[in-house]
Amino acid sequence: MKLKLITALLAGAVGSFYGFCQQSTRLDNKQENHITLPRLTHESVPSLDGRTHTVLDTVDTQSPGVKIVLYEDRTWKYIRDPEAAARADIFNDHWDTESVNSYKDVPLDSLPDRIQIWVVDTLSEYRCPHIRKVYSPFGMRRRRRHQGVDLPYPKGTPVYVAFSGKVRYSKYIKGYGNLIVVRHENGLETYYAHLSERQVVPGQWVNAGDQIGLGGSTGRSTGSHLHFETRFKGYAFDPQWLIDFETGTLRHRLFVLRKKHLSPYSKYVPEDEMEEFEIHSEDSIQYAEEARLAAEAAAAKYHKIKSGDTLGRIAMKYGTSVKAICRLNQGLTPTTTLRLGRTIRVK
Repeated sequence: MKLKLITALLAGAVGSFYGFCQQSTRLDNKQENHITLPRLTHESVPSLDGRTHTVLDTVDTQSPGVKIVLYEDRTWKYIRDPEAAARADIFNDHWDTESVNSYKDVPLDSLPDRIQIWVVDTLSEYRCPHIRKVYSPFGMRRRRRHQGVDLPYPKGTPVYVAFSGKVRYSKYIKGYGNLIVVRHENGLETYYAHLSERQVVPGQWVNAGDQIGLGGSTGRSTGSHLHFETRFKGYAFDPQWLIDFETGTLRHRLFVLRKKHLSPYSKYVPEDEMEEFEIHSEDSIQYAEEARLAAEAAAAKYHKIKSGDTLGRIAMKYGTSVKAICRLNQGLTPTTTLRLGRTIRVK
């Protein structure tokens, strides 16, 4: 009963959000942009506040890989099952726990000029590494590439991961000192350097906001601070394209990364109007699609095959047809032998 109620509430809320996002996203001028675009998709994403609530229960949903977490303060949220998320294909591509940059053999010319990256979606969260003004920005510094931003960070202060993902690298290395690299499901990697202590190991799944280490001044460092990098396919770009460190907000759910951003000279500057309109327009459309898929997942039903089951009996039980069930399950036909324990989608 508890699961049905929560699922119904979420499906209704997401359905309302999807309908809201169906408004026109045609943009002719900046004034129309602010009027037309739904504020939900136009506003930046706030950082997790760091407060912890005791988890009462974790409940399976009818959608594989998605769970509901219930908290003691009577709040709840959908989350990805970490075990399922960690099996994503992105964690097999150029996965190397011994190299700082595992994409060394990927030429820049092989990357497209525009790369759409979902930074957070309907099941993701985000925590700003540190809400503070950047004191040493991305770019060339003393004729050397500075591939991230430096943030004031007292020694021993907990360091939190910005997005959920899998730890690819956790070692001491000259220059970076104690370094942790986390790969995320969207292909981005985030780097956390100069730590006094590393508290995670390669292969470990971490959720946005989890503590992964302590601030420090190890490696090539003149004082305690956090060096934070964002990379795609091994190429660093200014993290300020993604994060407003002074407010802690994520600038976009959907980020359009351009190849020009991968240059060490491409520091963050506010986008011109047309570029900003394009990003917000795509953000609105894509986030609406994410909401639709989330609503669909919430409404989906699954059946685990047990002894005596046939597709005909299963169809009758759920008020559907064999043909409809086969359409929902790739490779399933009316003559397929049903394996005990297999889970199939029926709605």
